[in-house]
Amino acid sequence: MVATTVKMEKASDPMSKLQALLSMKAWKLKTKQQELLIRVSILLLVYVLAFITRLFSVLRYESMIHEFDPYFNYRTTLYLTQNGFYDFWNWFDSESWYPLGRIIGGTLYPGLMVTAAIIYWTLRFLRFAVHIREVCVLTAPFFASNTTLVAYFFGKELWDSGAGLVAAALIAICPGYISRSVAGSYDNEGVAIFALLLTFYLFVKAVKTGLLAWALASAFGYFYMVSAWGGYVFIINLIPLYVLVLLVTGRYSMRLYVAYNCMYILGMLLAMQIRFVGFQHVQSGEHMAAMGVFFLMQVFYFLDWVKHQLNDPKLFHAFLRITVSSAVGLGAIALGLGTASGYISPWTGRFYSLLDPTYAKDHIPIIASVSEHQPTAWSSFMFDFHILLILFPAGLYFCFKRLSDATIFIVMYGLTSMYFAGVMVRLILVATPAVCLISAIAVSATIKNLTQLVREKPKTTHSGSAKGTTGTKTSSKGSFDQSLPFQKNGAIALLLGVFYLLSRYAIHCTWVTSEAYSSPSIVLAARGAHGNRIIFDDYREAYFWLRQNTPPDAKVMSWWDYGYQITAMGNRTVIVDNNTWNNTHIATVGRAMSSYEDEAYEIMQSLDVDYVLVVFGGVTGYSSDDINKFLWMVRIGGGVFPVIKEPDYLVNGEYRVDKGAAPKMLNCLMYKLSYYRFGELTTEFGKPPGYDRARGVEIGNKDVKLEYLEEAFTTSNWIVRIYKVKPPNNRW
Repeated sequence: MVATTVKMEKASDPMSKLQALLSMKAWKLKTKQQELLIRVSILLLVYVLAFITRLFSVLRYESMIHEFDPYFNYRTTLYLTQNGFYDFWNWFDSESWYPLGRIIGGTLYPGLMVTAAIIYWTLRFLRFAVHIREVCVLTAPFFASNTTLVAYFFGKELWDSGAGLVAAALIAICPGYISRSVAGSYDNEGVAIFALLLTFYLFVKAVKTGLLAWALASAFGYFYMVSAWGGYVFIINLIPLYVLVLLVTGRYSMRLYVAYNCMYILGMLLAMQIRFVGFQHVQSGEHMAAMGVFFLMQVFYFLDWVKHQLNDPKLFHAFLRITVSSAVGLGAIALGLGTASGYISPWTGRFYSLLDPTYAKDHIPIIASVSEHQPTAWSSFMFDFHILLILFPAGLYFCFKRLSDATIFIVMYGLTSMYFAGVMVRLILVATPAVCLISAIAVSATIKNLTQLVREKPKTTHSGSAKGTTGTKTSSKGSFDQSLPFQKNGAIALLLGVFYLLSRYAIHCTWVTSEAYSSPSIVLAARGAHGNRIIFDDYREAYFWLRQNTPPDAKVMSWWDYGYQITAMGNRTVIVDNNTWNNTHIATVGRAMSSYEDEAYEIMQSLDVDYVLVVFGGVTGYSSDDINKFLWMVRIGGGVFPVIKEPDYLVNGEYRVDKGAAPKMLNCLMYKLSYYRFGELTTEFGKPPGYDRARGVEIGNKDVKLEYLEEAFTTSNWIVRIYKVKPPNNRW
């Protein structure tokens, strides 16, 4: 009785219960639970890594918006949060493209702005006192972290969970993606790559399962992509191409029928709600492939039904030939009539430039003038992908080795995106998810095969006494397989090589992120003679001066690169900006910059210009200034106004600014505004006054005189120079 009482007291003792709860046996997990815990932990670490690796710019400089386009996005997001969606959707911006103005709601993709506004409103609802600028700065890193989760599930769908984890880790730090998703890079691509990969994953899942829910989800993912970026055209052409390949290779199924029809119809209806897209889905040549494949799917469904109704194979084959021929003929006739009547608009210049890299240079100089639209050099591929360039072909091999509907899609995505990345530097961003996924398949499959060799135990082969024709006796003792140790050693060496390459990839990505992709273009940095860091903050200095020292209704003329920044930071009206929707207006500015001062003055008077802003790098050695961009101003201006001829600014086909420069070059407005008073300045020890450090020459015209303009402000490092247009003389 006493013993029973003692046992009951021990059992009811709280300390005993706590000790039992904290014991290792109670927390011992099963193998699958351990795998799940490890997988979730790795994903969490990768999620955090993807976010913090994009914060170099905030830590090194400060929390600011980068580049040019993000300033327009920030300005419109600020307007959205202050005035609401209705006013934002119907906003007419009179401070840009003077005197034309711009209808904001009908000329932009609102997905980025609405996303940032929703995050901002959510944080405010949760009582977090944040400014909308901080939300804009951190939106891209946040969605980059979300992209790693999508990459994991996509890789798992394509191959296995190991490939998914590797894909998430690779894309988290890949420079090709980081270039557009660092903190402060508040551009459309920051959320668009997440939407693109999500749409592809959901569609592949819909094709695999045939469930309507996944197809609906892919349609909504496509709608988000359309609302965020014009690159949605890649989706609406790649998915039909993928479906067409499945049809041609005999992989038609009801799963494919349900997935594509639902995604196309609902996605098209949703996309048409974006005013900037509108009826392009049914009227643009870039969308006709998707419509053609949609009708072809109906033909396949009809033929499948007829095949079940007819028992005669010969009769069905005859019916098949007639039906397919008729469908193709009717489609070609409809396409021809639609194009001839103007109902179906032709491909845009940007689309042509992707198919023909020389098209933009020959026909649309304003597209060719943008550096990110140039063809990609091999060094750029190595810089942005590193060892993924080697792993990518290996991953393609594994995909072809285990073909399925999912691996066929990733192969097509990888090959097409790599082609477009070679045509245009900017599209490395689109190729990066495919390269990471295919490379992850290579890494996962290779490591899995090698670890199996390492874990394999030596096998003993037994042989009894041989009788019969040989008459010889063999030992009955077991003999070991001598080839296995060499296989193990080789597998271990290869595993160490794989981990070494992956570690070098991580080091390379960290260095590229820190040094190349985390420097805001609006704040320049350089190293002094003693290795000290020098900051050039001339842009913000100039825009602050504009905001404080010019009338609120002042009109500023500059090259279109700086339009968004002047409007957002200087709060002044600009003649042209980065939207580049009106080539004639931009050509007018180019004509003014490349004309003599008196001719340019008449153009500026017709545009009511009050101030002219130019960017000049002759003092600091800043190469991305207006003198180096000047030939593009001449080409774009000459494309509309034949009076501007490029050979007039060249000497024997050479572009020069020294004494051997062309007379028209030495006396045009851009030359005068850039080099005014520069001939008196000594920029480098041992060099004559007027030595241009950006071009490495002594300028040819040191005695620049201005008649119709006067210098208003020059920043401390001479990078931004602002001139006031003099009022016209009184006439009696």
